[in-house]
Amino acid sequence: MNNLLELGLVPFFIQQLNDVSLLETQLARVTAVQRSRLTVVTETGEKVVELSPALLQAEPTDRPTVGDWVLLDASLARITDVLERKSLFKRLGAGSSSEIQPIAANVDILFIVTSCNEEFKESRLERYLALCAEAGAMPVIILSKADLADDVDQYVQRARRTQAGVAVETANALDPDTLAGVRSWIDSHTTVALVGSSGVGKSTLLNTLAGHTLTATGEIREQDRKGRHTTTHRQLHTLPDGGLLIDVPGMRELRVADVDQSLSTVFKDIEALATQCRFADCHHDSEPGCAVMKAIETDSIDSRRLSNYKKLLRENAQATATLAQKRQQGKDFARMVKEVKRIKQSKHAE
Repeated sequence: MNNLLELGLVPFFIQQLNDVSLLETQLARVTAVQRSRLTVVTETGEKVVELSPALLQAEPTDRPTVGDWVLLDASLARITDVLERKSLFKRLGAGSSSEIQPIAANVDILFIVTSCNEEFKESRLERYLALCAEAGAMPVIILSKADLADDVDQYVQRARRTQAGVAVETANALDPDTLAGVRSWIDSHTTVALVGSSGVGKSTLLNTLAGHTLTATGEIREQDRKGRHTTTHRQLHTLPDGGLLIDVPGMRELRVADVDQSLSTVFKDIEALATQCRFADCHHDSEPGCAVMKAIETDSIDSRRLSNYKKLLRENAQATATLAQKRQQGKDFARMVKEVKRIKQSKHAE
């Protein structure tokens, strides 16, 4: 079982098995997803498998993704079941899609990587932090390219203000000697997902932590000091000193849905102040007795932060309503199909 232990197998997953013998035969962890092909690792080695018909028809979030623990059929060629997850990092699909897309499962820590340059944006970090809270993982903000910044401390302070108590580490992804703080978050059973915009140095960080090249990296563009997008699919890698890293491609869009409680986690300061407003339905705009606006006037809270909070609330409300409508339509359609089958069976019986 050493193979599976190195892949992060813990009692939470073992306890879900009805038959312990499945550990040596049919239990596997998904290490890569490329369209319809999935790569898994079992006790006996790596395999490329497909999904069972039931999983092919399942909702996207019920299908296996990178980091999932799954059961294979007797032929070891098909995934039949997905074990209950400890966490799931997901997002609303890009563009006009109203589907929730699973990104990485059973993640313990989410490394949110951003650069100490023009790419750094608090509003984007707050969006990642909300999705991380919803996933049930611990966030750690990694400030890459710290060696190129004139004032790293300002980026550290700005990052810390995105969520109370959030951990922040600085790094030069090319220099192993600067990664002690980053490494301290990874132990032998920890699964970490690397997320962030394209070109912030995720692949470089992964390669340096691994001690050798696991994935290609891009050159830095001179005009804006940004790297080029290199990761094309999600993949789980084991580190030589223990622990696992999932490299996630940069996402152009990071839309949110179903994150009501998570926004409360990220914007706890604003929500705490809101309870002190004169009116319970205060919009924190121009109402008299608004505690939030008073905090902005005294520079206790940045107006940008309030603006992003309102934006995420609106986006979440709209997307969540759309999802609820789609789910209801799915239930109505399922009831209709069931009723048609019942009528056909009744007529056949006559």
